[in-house]
Amino acid sequence: MPTDLPPGGYAKPTAAQRPGPTYTISELAQEFALTTRAIRFYEDKGLLAPRRRGLARIYGERERTRIKLIQRGKRLGLALSEIRELFDIYATAGSERPQIAKFLQLLDARRAMLHQQREDIDAVLAEIAFIERDCRRRLKHEAPAMEGG
Repeated sequence: MPTDLPPGGYAKPTAAQRPGPTYTISELAQEFALTTRAIRFYEDKGLLAPRRRGLARIYGERERTRIKLIQRGKRLGLALSEIRELFDIYATAGSERPQIAKFLQLLDARRAMLHQQREDIDAVLAEIAFIERDCRRRLKHEAPAMEGG
């Protein structure tokens, strides 16, 4: 009699069925120094998908890990849409390899942008230094105005 069970005779539990720690929105907000509004915003953007028990949101380890990854991505300067794309790649591929390859592309683009910004900042700083030297030279060579004269 054929079954849909994998070798070993039991079905792998889904994320929602897996036992494990659960968190409230307030607990995660406190742990990650976020507002509950920020966490709900991430849900609205499709980055988090907590289970529901009535009106209450039940967050598992998956959402907790995703919040860590969201914060890391934001520190690196990634847009939320880019972070979501990485999550989506992992979800569809079922493997880290395509996700890592895309992440490397994003990091390369971010690095190039930061290098360009550094060059732009260096150019502005050089111009400020030039103008500052010119202004100081002018003040030094210009005689102070006579008071009361």
